[in-house]
Amino acid sequence: MKKLKYVIMLIVFGIISSNYSCKKSYLESPQTGTLSPELLQTKPGVDGLLIGAYSALRAVSGDGAAFGGADSWQASPDNWVYGGVAGGDAHKGSNAGDQDPIAAIAVFAPIASNPFFNTKWISDYEGITRCNNVIKIAGKTPGYSAADLANIIGQARFLRGHYYFDLKKMFNNVSWIDETTTDLVQPNTTDIWPKIEADFLYAYNNLQPTQADVGRANKWAAGAYLGKTYMFEHKYTEAKAVFDQVITQGVTSNGLAYALVPKFHDNFNADTKNNSETVFAIQAIANSDPGGITQANDGDRLNYPYGTSSPFDCCSFYQPTLDLANHFRTNPATGLPYLDTYDSQAIKTDMGLQSSDGFTPDAGTIDPRLDWTVGRRGIPYLDWGLHPGNDWIRDQRFSGPYSPIKHVYTQAEQNANGDQHSWGPGTAVDYSIIRFADVLLLAAEAEAQLANLQQAESYVNMVRSRAANPAGFVYQYIDDNNPLAGFSATPAANYFIKPYPAGGFAGQGLTYALKAIYYERQMELAMEGHRFFDLVRWGIADQALNAFFQYEGPITTDIPNGHFTKGRNEYYPIPQQQIDLMIKSGKTVLKQNPGYN
Repeated sequence: MKKLKYVIMLIVFGIISSNYSCKKSYLESPQTGTLSPELLQTKPGVDGLLIGAYSALRAVSGDGAAFGGADSWQASPDNWVYGGVAGGDAHKGSNAGDQDPIAAIAVFAPIASNPFFNTKWISDYEGITRCNNVIKIAGKTPGYSAADLANIIGQARFLRGHYYFDLKKMFNNVSWIDETTTDLVQPNTTDIWPKIEADFLYAYNNLQPTQADVGRANKWAAGAYLGKTYMFEHKYTEAKAVFDQVITQGVTSNGLAYALVPKFHDNFNADTKNNSETVFAIQAIANSDPGGITQANDGDRLNYPYGTSSPFDCCSFYQPTLDLANHFRTNPATGLPYLDTYDSQAIKTDMGLQSSDGFTPDAGTIDPRLDWTVGRRGIPYLDWGLHPGNDWIRDQRFSGPYSPIKHVYTQAEQNANGDQHSWGPGTAVDYSIIRFADVLLLAAEAEAQLANLQQAESYVNMVRSRAANPAGFVYQYIDDNNPLAGFSATPAANYFIKPYPAGGFAGQGLTYALKAIYYERQMELAMEGHRFFDLVRWGIADQALNAFFQYEGPITTDIPNGHFTKGRNEYYPIPQQQIDLMIKSGKTVLKQNPGYN
């Protein structure tokens, strides 16, 4: 199966995409281009527009171009700032003063004029605009069968649902603009969850089970996203119904039955992407653009080890927290996590040590997912050698001793899957918006809420059993001085993880089961941008994040004053620039979120 190529759509982007103006809101800006809509009313024209709507997944500005250099990470589709740093998965990283707008987000002191919020808002609405254009033009284009037209519109509505879902979980109160809207100055005071549901439901009912291009959304991706939408609305019965079908019948766009891959890291390896666990992923392509890394996950260009001996060019951001690492400690007798006392079972670190100082890694029992998620001293960092500690950290005292891993390309494939066409690295590692483990854990949560604790336990144990597969462990190098020589048969750490014992959820009740499910989501999906949004929808963000600040704040210098305020910090402020620009009859139509006026 060929991949959905994003390069060809660059020609089409400017044709009917809105230009962003400092004098008009993004949505009010006039459409510009050299081709009329009539000239696009052909099958190739519509498909080009649809590919443009897919390309907006990578984050694009209101002039139709990809965000470059100083903006790409502000709207990164993996939400590493808004879901990862804000969720306690990671520190901002780097050093004090570098990218200060992230520092304010990290401690929950955001202001409406923070430029990151405006960039994110524009990027998602650009995607929405492209989807609306596809729907309008496709409906006027001759030659489609009913099924083919429904497939085109289904993909556009799936993508529109995604962009609105992203806005909704970020800002809550957002304006709905669709292909029928003529007055683009719309208020943001109507709940749009039902409309997001409708987009995903249409896609679920009309998309094909498989697609010609692996990067396109299919029926089952739409079903998974519909179920996730229901979970954000706490509609557990509806979520269960769709998850039952997705789990038992779902296939990937390239026809693979949904299943967890044996090796956890195969979800984050460019050579094994688009596998049986891929529900919907943003396709990354390295070295396709000689002018930059626009196709190569440029939103994460800051997020690589950086220092005196690092093989990467930039920039020591997005460093996993000590609290996150501590979650991966397991009980040496049971192989289960410490659901309440993980920080009292802290993973040994080299905090305060130079790389020249002696250090022996933690010898206790550990969930093996730790070392595919958190780069730590003395453990193989993919095939780049043993992580040396401080030499790969920009300011250890500021943001801790750890490095991110999941988006990083391997040394063996650096020429093919790494992209050096910019001052920061790019990668061919895809970003999975939804993968099958995410679906299983969402389904477990729905089952638990419906008192089906045995089924909930079964889904969680599927995820844990995969993590326990020795085929997916990190192993020591054959030769530490030559990591490309390969790996030995000796695990790199004392890995020990077990599934929950049969009947454990039912025996200990709903509160325990939900705690275990929430915990599993944090470990399985760590550093993938989900954590903050999970905490908010569970209603425990204030408890979890303030406990995190209490533990981590005294250790590093970046978050000593962090505090989450319930009733305010569940959502980010509506960008002030948009409030100022969306004017009707002399008044703004956008209402600011509570606590930010």
